[in-house]
Order: sequence, then C-alpha cells, then structure tokens
Amino acid sequence: MAYRNPTPTVDIIIELTNRPGRPIILIERQNEPFGWAVPGGFVDYGESVETAARREAKEETSLEVELIEQFYVYSDPSRDPRQHTMSVVFIATATGEPKAADDAKNLALFESWQIPQDLCFDHDRILRDYLQYRHYGIRPRVK
Repeated sequence: MAYRNPTPTVDIIIELTNRPGRPIILIERQNEPFGWAVPGGFVDYGESVETAARREAKEETSLEVELIEQFYVYSDPSRDPRQHTMSVVFIATATGEPKAADDAKNLALFESWQIPQDLCFDHDRILRDYLQYRHYGIRPRVK
C-alpha cells in the first residue's frame, strides 16, 4: 500500500522591531497562487522546521530572523490549492530593511488594521489567530 502524506511547510510571522508599532512583513507572491502571504515555504528533506523557517525568511525578505515561538500548526487539507500541506507557523522578530527576493515579487509592512484582503492559502485565518493572540493573549483552539 502506498501512503500519501501531507507535505511539511513553515510560515513565519515576522515582526519588524526597528519600526514603530512592530509591523509585520507580508510578501506578494510571484507564483501561483497569486496574492499576499506570510513568508514561508517547503521544508527540505533533512532540515528541521526551525532551520527551514530561518532559511525561508532570509530567502524571501533578505532578513535574518530570531524565532520567538512556535505559534500553531495548520493542517486543513484544503489550505493550499496545490496539494495537502501542513504548516508549522512561527512568530519571529527582525530588524533592518526587508527586500523582496526569491519567489517574493514584492513585500510590504502592515499594521494590524492594514492587512490586505487578497491573502493566499489560509493566511487570513493565520493572521486573524495571530492578531487575537497579540491583542488578547488568546491562542488558537484545536477544532
């Protein structure tokens, strides 16, 4: 019997600590699905999720990040239209001037009230959960 398993990914909510209000960085995707997204990507074979998160953050934003905490795992089979993925989401901090790179066409800094509507994947849910955690200290609940 052949087994099919979800593909592991990471997403990194990066708070830019050298800016007032600690805005977060979102990237505009260069590849399908198009739209805005939390920086992240696939975990390489032989790589830890922590290493993958630091690598993906550097590749897409040109910043070295400090992983502050593992936030939550999102695994809804429909979260990525391309295939079933399971994402370990981290909250991280960084300083400096982010620059879009790799498969990020563009990037921008967003305050909590400025989050764009055209988010990819399940990143609207991830950011809604993150903002609830940041503002009220409430973590996502297992559904």
